[in-house]
Amino acid sequence: MTDIHDLTVTELAAAIRRGELSPVQVTAHYLERTERMNADVGAFFTVTAELATGQAADAEKAVSQAPDPGGLPPLTGIPIPVKDLNMVAGVRQTLGSAVFADNVPATDDHVAAALRAAGAVMTGKTATPEFGLPCYTETAVGPPARTPWDLSRSAGGSSGGAAAAVAAGLAPAAQGSDGGGSIRIPSSVCGLFGLKPSRGRISNAPLVPDLAGLGTEGPLARSVADAALLLDVMTGNQPGDMYTQPPLPAGQTFLGCASRPPGRLRIGRTLQHPIEGATVHPDCVAAYEDASALLASLGHEVEDLAMPFGPDAVPSFETVWYAMATLAPVDPAREDRLLPFTAYMRERGREIRASDLVFAQAYLQLVVRQALAVLNRYDAVLMPTLASPPVPVGYFEEVPPPENFERQKAFTPFTALFNVSGQPAVSLPLYWNEAGLPIGVMLAGRMGDEGTLISLSAQLEEARPWRDRHPALW
Repeated sequence: MTDIHDLTVTELAAAIRRGELSPVQVTAHYLERTERMNADVGAFFTVTAELATGQAADAEKAVSQAPDPGGLPPLTGIPIPVKDLNMVAGVRQTLGSAVFADNVPATDDHVAAALRAAGAVMTGKTATPEFGLPCYTETAVGPPARTPWDLSRSAGGSSGGAAAAVAAGLAPAAQGSDGGGSIRIPSSVCGLFGLKPSRGRISNAPLVPDLAGLGTEGPLARSVADAALLLDVMTGNQPGDMYTQPPLPAGQTFLGCASRPPGRLRIGRTLQHPIEGATVHPDCVAAYEDASALLASLGHEVEDLAMPFGPDAVPSFETVWYAMATLAPVDPAREDRLLPFTAYMRERGREIRASDLVFAQAYLQLVVRQALAVLNRYDAVLMPTLASPPVPVGYFEEVPPPENFERQKAFTPFTALFNVSGQPAVSLPLYWNEAGLPIGVMLAGRMGDEGTLISLSAQLEEARPWRDRHPALW
């Protein structure tokens, strides 16, 4: 018998519209699982049971009174949690930090408002590392986020709680954000499909600045179609956004791209990366080679390319990352509550001169212009998502902050490339190693062309289905 948490978002939406499931029933199911399992996986900082129950009741009333349920908002009655870097009116927003343990915003941000307007039920705020800085989710706010495939290992970050929630069946899909790989990293280690959209596709308004254009919101899901649907819902810009993308042509949707054949594509591939000394684990190489063979078997032209990003770009990216660490307005009297890694990053950021920051951003733009001259020859580019399988909880925290940062760079040498370039990129769960751990592969597309990535990903999902692979605690 199929359980509610076995259904995808699109399946749940259809069942609710047909009257086979009620929003109250669906929400109660996910809240019960969260209460029972959250301590094991560390997915949620805050569970909003009362809010979710009320929203579900409103959704149930809307379905019962709708003359045509097919015309309801697309996520009516579907539980979708929000990352704790985002603002939800009246709900605690910790930013992953004990400094902001009692912070409660008065308004929704763009993404939370878009999900609310689409009819989503907000079951809680998912775990994120302090200010979203590192690629793992271990904080002073809640327990570590763990991949349900092996509870001794990290769920990654910074959308680690979102990934743990979806992979453990505590939510059918989730919202995340990605400034250096923060959707794709946890998707890889949790066996999910994660999509980082193009720069400017989704607004970060009203508070999060888009000065460098590194970060963007995006979906984590168990199916390509679910991620595409969430992208349709979250897409949009607000006045004052520095980066924007033109909307899709009238009548087209990203969800529609998931059922559109991609045609024969030219796909470049590389194992090269710009992080000196970082080696790619044999399991990640095997996943990459397996994906290459699968793409070729589907009729695509797959060829090697030379990595267009070199080690010279890394110091400039680090300069920008250090500077961004200083953005959170921490009361000096509370600085001692920051975790050691956060304090280290902010200290480095405060040492940066304005001229150094401007030069770093200018140099990255030069690098991107040169890189796109190579990357734009291809419809998509294939790389490993990460350089190793999931790592143990505590692997990064067990060493001093400078070495911690070097370990993070070695673990994630590929993902930040496409935050720098602004291109859309996805992580696909096509491969599991002999230990039963998911190993993601990454595809990046041309700027603004999420549609091709979605079509290609859906073709790969059909050829190598993954949604019925579940961790033991499922």
